[in-house]
Amino acid sequence: MKVIKFGGSSLANGTQLKKVLQIVKDDADRRIVVVSAPGKRNDSDEKVTDLLIKLADEVKNKEDHQKTLKTILKRYQDIVDELEIDPSVMDIISKNYEKLIQTKFYNELYALDAYKASGEDNSAILVAAFFNKEGIPAKYVNPKDAGLLVTDNPGNARVLPESFKNLYALRDSKEIIVFPGFFGYTKDGQLLTFSRGGSDISGAIVANGVKASLYENFTDVDAIYVANPKMVKHPKKIKQLTYREMRELSYSGFSVFHDEALQPAFSAGIPVVVKNTNNPSAPGTSITRTKPENKQIVSGIASSTGFMSIYIGKYLMNREVGFGRRVLQIFEDFNLNFEHMPSGIDDLSIILRANQMTMQQEQELLYRLKNELEADDVQVKGGICLLMIVGEGMVNSVGTVAKACTALAEADINLEMINQGSSEVSIMFGIDEKDEARAVKVLYDAFFPAKKD
Repeated sequence: MKVIKFGGSSLANGTQLKKVLQIVKDDADRRIVVVSAPGKRNDSDEKVTDLLIKLADEVKNKEDHQKTLKTILKRYQDIVDELEIDPSVMDIISKNYEKLIQTKFYNELYALDAYKASGEDNSAILVAAFFNKEGIPAKYVNPKDAGLLVTDNPGNARVLPESFKNLYALRDSKEIIVFPGFFGYTKDGQLLTFSRGGSDISGAIVANGVKASLYENFTDVDAIYVANPKMVKHPKKIKQLTYREMRELSYSGFSVFHDEALQPAFSAGIPVVVKNTNNPSAPGTSITRTKPENKQIVSGIASSTGFMSIYIGKYLMNREVGFGRRVLQIFEDFNLNFEHMPSGIDDLSIILRANQMTMQQEQELLYRLKNELEADDVQVKGGICLLMIVGEGMVNSVGTVAKACTALAEADINLEMINQGSSEVSIMFGIDEKDEARAVKVLYDAFFPAKKD
């Protein structure tokens, strides 16, 4: 049994849904289809999820929401009309939104989750109706009925372990199951969403639950690329990655997956393949526990902006027992999570995402760090980009750091920080955000030089 997931671009209009139908028809093992909300039809279009967030805000503020609602309903109506699906489907979708808008939520965060999730939920209803019209027996299954239980964390729910046992029953279905991604339910019956990009998470959870032989994630690219095509012209495609490599690359800015998305599949040892809805015959990129050895040291290069560094300097810091614990306690008091903490004998830096606090909170944090730690120096620097090279091949290779540093130095790109994980699968550099695209390109050229004629 295979679980397949389709992203928003694969469900944006009727033409795309016909491709989805054919992909399901082409392989009898594709028994469970996890769907996103309809995405953009073109570059100037809006995602349905973004429209739903706008709708939720208008309803909350008691503003006129009719225009936004009509725009959302028209997106579904256009697909129904194009595919000549039974009009009763639109009656169901319209009533779902009418009920949603009339619902009184005692928590604004719960309300927002309900609005966002409706995009996927109604998309699944529509897709199941289309499959049946085309002669493929299919049924829509709501995550609540399937037993996908989550923690009570609006916008960032986590799957509960008992969900996997509950989901196993989906294997018994004689029909193709169409399952909405992005959300689950608490034990009290409250609908909550995963983090943005959560439909990928849903697909991996379902794959784990039904003990799938393969999880296929269909997007709009033929494969995962070594580097961002917007920064590097015609980068190489990656044929195969390990779970660890994909996790590192996703965290570092690869837009194919949210950095937590595939963990449920990884933990069950289920292979993942990234494929293209528009070119399903392309082999795509396989993600597995291990991969064949090759001469390529680096598998991918990724970058992510929006970070800041807080530098703390204190003479003989290394001899002060509990200093690091006290630093992190102050960060915990501000409800801040950090990404990295490189240190020396008399100083350390905390790297964190800058959007976690306001300017006032930043000043309060600096004040506490300076005074409570009796630090000699506390400084903050924003506008940091984390640049990462990832590859299992680095474990047994010499000179990777030197090669990367030389390439960056020759391009006159200054390093704010360098850090290598204990697994030796990744090396991270902190650079100025303005150098991001140039840095990615010079590293790509260093590790993936063009072949000479």
